[in-house]
Parts: sequence; C-alpha cells; structure tokens
Amino acid sequence: MKYRLHTQTLKAVRRVFDHLDYKSLEPIYCYEGGDEFWRAKRKPCERLGINLSQALLKKLPRGGRSLYVGAGVAELPVLLAEAIDLHRHVEPYNLRRSEVTVLNRACRGTPVRFHARTAAEASGKFDHLWMVSVLNDPERFPDLSPLSYGNANPVTFNPRRFEQQRRIVQSIVDQCMPKLGLPGLVTTSTEEVVWIADWCHRHGIPYRVERKQYLTALVGDPICFIKVGKE
Repeated sequence: MKYRLHTQTLKAVRRVFDHLDYKSLEPIYCYEGGDEFWRAKRKPCERLGINLSQALLKKLPRGGRSLYVGAGVAELPVLLAEAIDLHRHVEPYNLRRSEVTVLNRACRGTPVRFHARTAAEASGKFDHLWMVSVLNDPERFPDLSPLSYGNANPVTFNPRRFEQQRRIVQSIVDQCMPKLGLPGLVTTSTEEVVWIADWCHRHGIPYRVERKQYLTALVGDPICFIKVGKE
C-alpha cells in the first residue's frame, strides 16, 4: 500500500518552496537562464520529492535519525516528510554557505535546519544515510564523473587527476558509512551504488540494492535504496 503524506507535511513543502529565494539560488544551480530554470524545475521538484518521500517513509521507523550528505533544494520534501510525518531527527549538511542561508530562511518554523559543514562532523549513529549525486558531482570531480556515467573521453582522460578524485570520494564514503547503524538504509543514485557496495565489500558487510528506482527533477540521476547489514 502506498504511504500517504500528512496534509500538514504537504502544506509545509509548498510553503517552503514558496519562500525560497530563487534569485539567490540561480548561480548555484544554473549558469544562465535562472528564471526559466526554476519555472521549469520547481513543480517537478516538489512532485517527485513527494513521490520519493512516500516510498522512503514506508522503510523508516518513527523517531529515528537520518544523515543527509550534500542536501539542497531537491531534498526539501523528503526532509520535511521525515521530520513531520515520522518525527524523525534529520541532519542535512551542505558545504555551500550561501545555499544553506537560503534554505534555512525558507525552512523557518519547520523542524529542518541545514548545516554549512561537512557531514563528517555529524555525531552519533543514524539508521538512514542519504547521499545522492555527491560522489559523482561533475563540478567537484570533473575527471571521475564522466567515467561514472560511461562517457569519459579516452584522448583527454587524465588518470592522475582521476586517482586523486577517487581517493577523495573513497574518503567521503569512509567517513560517512560508519555513521550508519546496522542494519540501516542508504538512499543514493544508481551511479553511486558502486561506492557503497565497495565499502560494504571492504568491511565484510552484507547489502542488498533494491531494484525499484525513482526519478529526480534537478540532477536527473535515478535514485534507489540499499539495505545495509543483516536484518
């Protein structure tokens, strides 16, 4: 049976999106045509975020804790749904201070507050880890990302820079995955599954990638769930 979000949550999602400063978000999410970008993306972002929330909340217990790595506008519906529907503690981290300021201003009056720090600073254990479009970010990892998507150019590919970026990605995973209590749930993009699987293999921890995928509005990478540890 499909989980139905509370009316209070749906109202909170719409209210937060209404209060976002899209002008300030333009240079973060697009190089030009910011008005057109948000006119095209805002409603799909709300709708697909609500759809994903309805799928995720069926898998999480009430009162648990979720760690969000690199969370932004796309994560707002899910964060609000967890916090309001299931009374869960959510900790979203984002290194872009200007975006965090905009997000926190829009989230006033809700249980959601973003942190302009690295998620490695989060303390305690979490039963859910969200890491979507972080490990294959084309801006931060311009040599690793094309390989992740299968479109690297063999003529211009730089193995030295790739190796440096791979070490950074593995470091992010090594810092965040131990914060997941077992058994736990990881939400990630299909392109990033290999990094979670690699960590599980290196630590001898069983995992299962669920086959169903969910669409996203901003990045476009399909999202899936990974159950980590014995149930």
